[in-house]
Amino acid sequence: MKLSSIKEILPSLNNVAFQLEDGTFVPEHFHVTEVGQITKKFIDCGGVIRTEKVVNFQLWNANDFEHRLKPDKLLNIIKLSEEKLGIEDAEIEVEYQSITIGKYNLDFNEKTFVLKSKTTACLARDACGIPLEKQKPLPKFPITNVNGCAPESGCC
Repeated sequence: MKLSSIKEILPSLNNVAFQLEDGTFVPEHFHVTEVGQITKKFIDCGGVIRTEKVVNFQLWNANDFEHRLKPDKLLNIIKLSEEKLGIEDAEIEVEYQSITIGKYNLDFNEKTFVLKSKTTACLARDACGIPLEKQKPLPKFPITNVNGCAPESGCC
């Protein structure tokens, strides 16, 4: 989800709720402690220099159980970050802590924002010799006992 999308969605909501893909909700007393833009410049395993930009939201739970972030407040935080930091309309990446800090893509299911798991991938598959599609395993055929002789039985 791009920043422009969340800005369009927020005015129509009464509450801001985030949910993990497994259905677990981020506690409703969460804070958005950071909104920023992260630029990552790197070289892939094929030697290609790449640049990625994301808008970063960091979610944090505190012990102030009465705290609730309202849509207009989040919209104001976003607008302030755009004005002060010059944030671009890029894909949103959400940081949220479970065992360690996790990074998630963001989606919306008509009610709540959904933290979608991110995965790693090789960006230079052709240079690494990795096939574009996973190879399908060979089908397993049933082992039959023909004429009383089975594979690896020593009778042949």
